[in-house]
Amino acid sequence: MTPTVTAPAPQQRPPRIERRSDSHKRVVTHSVSPAPPGGAVDESVAATWRADLGAGLVVFLVALPLCLGIALASGAPLFSGIITGVVGGLVVSRLSGSQLMVSGPAAGLGAIVLAAITDLGSFEVFLVAVVLAGVVQLVLGAVKAGIIGYFFPSSVIRGMLAGIGLILILKQLPYALGVGVEVFESDSFAQPGGNTFTAIVDAAAAAVPAAMALSAVALLILAFWGRVPGRARKLCPAPLVAVLVGVVANAALAAFWPALALPREALVTLPTVASLTDVAALFTFPDWSALGDPRIYRIALTIGFVASLETLLSLEATDKLDPYKRNSPANRELLAQGTGNVLAGLVGGLPMTGVIVRSAANIGAGGRTWRASFIHGAFLTVAVLSIPGLLNRIPLAVLAAILIHTGYKLAHPRNFRDAWKVGPKYLLPFVLTIVAILATDLLVGICAGLAIGTFFILRDSYRNAYSYDRRESPDHSHVRLVLAEEVTFLNRPQISDALNRVPRGGTLTVDGSRSKHIDYDVIDLLHDFRDRARSKGITLRLVDIPDPLLEPSAH
Repeated sequence: MTPTVTAPAPQQRPPRIERRSDSHKRVVTHSVSPAPPGGAVDESVAATWRADLGAGLVVFLVALPLCLGIALASGAPLFSGIITGVVGGLVVSRLSGSQLMVSGPAAGLGAIVLAAITDLGSFEVFLVAVVLAGVVQLVLGAVKAGIIGYFFPSSVIRGMLAGIGLILILKQLPYALGVGVEVFESDSFAQPGGNTFTAIVDAAAAAVPAAMALSAVALLILAFWGRVPGRARKLCPAPLVAVLVGVVANAALAAFWPALALPREALVTLPTVASLTDVAALFTFPDWSALGDPRIYRIALTIGFVASLETLLSLEATDKLDPYKRNSPANRELLAQGTGNVLAGLVGGLPMTGVIVRSAANIGAGGRTWRASFIHGAFLTVAVLSIPGLLNRIPLAVLAAILIHTGYKLAHPRNFRDAWKVGPKYLLPFVLTIVAILATDLLVGICAGLAIGTFFILRDSYRNAYSYDRRESPDHSHVRLVLAEEVTFLNRPQISDALNRVPRGGTLTVDGSRSKHIDYDVIDLLHDFRDRARSKGITLRLVDIPDPLLEPSAH
């Protein structure tokens, strides 16, 4: 849904929120400026369109080499990456409930796609799996499976963002140095013959002075363009200025100092389309005779589930970056992505996901609504068909600088400082997610962070099974166990230990009146304790503990 466009309320005083700290016996008062109601974009229609137009152009400039590079890394025709970018922009942006997330080919699926094409032996056969993967996502959306995205702790989501930011910085350094030794947006640390760090060292040894200068100038523009006074700053976003300066500067070098100009491989490379006949030849269609191959369905399920998980994580991360704090419907996103993958597979495209790198670039460039993603898809279509020669003049070093700047904002030092302040339960999943992403890849890193986050949840659940109160009289011990609101089988060892610590001849009361759910294993344990309590002379009272022969859910 397009956000409401409202005029700012004149002379509106922000509410004052009081936060009291009893431990310090003082009152701290903060003035908080309210967010636009309902996540509304507090801009005029013209300003919103202008912002989306500029952001869409920036995302297009970032997405173009990504679409081609990911297709190359996947062992697929280069145009298949462009197709997916176009479908993600023109179709998915309209079907999605997210205002800012950009969809397109994702490096996280590159290894799966490459292995699948190799296994199936044909790209046309692989396209059948892409279509079926889209059907899998449609089913997931229809059964409301998008809720799984809400079970990822914020520490893991923020760790994913910081990890992607660091990957962007590391992976784009070779391009910033003028040596394109890796595929854009590859999230794998290991590389043929080495790793990311060895690739950077090799790139530094063969650095091109012109590329270094252009990337440095682009970074300065990105850092300081916001301080430029006047309307120019608003009308022309910093990344666009960096691209224009890079193109003009390299053209000047080629004209006056050819020996210093960037080589052809350090510039964007697009396939040239001379006629409509050439365009038609770029499309590839599925080989439906492969429907009888059981491998197709295994690959389709793998792509469908992995793409859905990456999309939901990117959706959550994009919502966290959204300056207007809008919430995007996860199930609707799965339906939109499923439709996009079905369409992309039918005309020869790679599988798509929501992609956080391009989404972050969209937000960083000032995107406001879904129109920015739609515009980027339109630019992809027009540019590939009309001006491939002009686009092929863009230095990769400038695009690398844009992504390095985006990566710095995602992995800003204050994120690490804030994680440290929150404490170990937040810091450890945050750091482990980052380290695992850098050492392996995106999905492994997320799973590692989720594992340590789950450990803390289970540990807290184990520790918080009940409250324990023991009162002593001259000749008697009175013990009272008040069970927690949710008591699962994970709490069984701790409750068993508490029962065993009740002294002989004492009185034990187990109170389940606060509990909404008590697992059958715990109920069975409490009733089994009756015999042991009798042998130890313990008087046992069970309050609101259901009979083990009844359904626990009836409690």
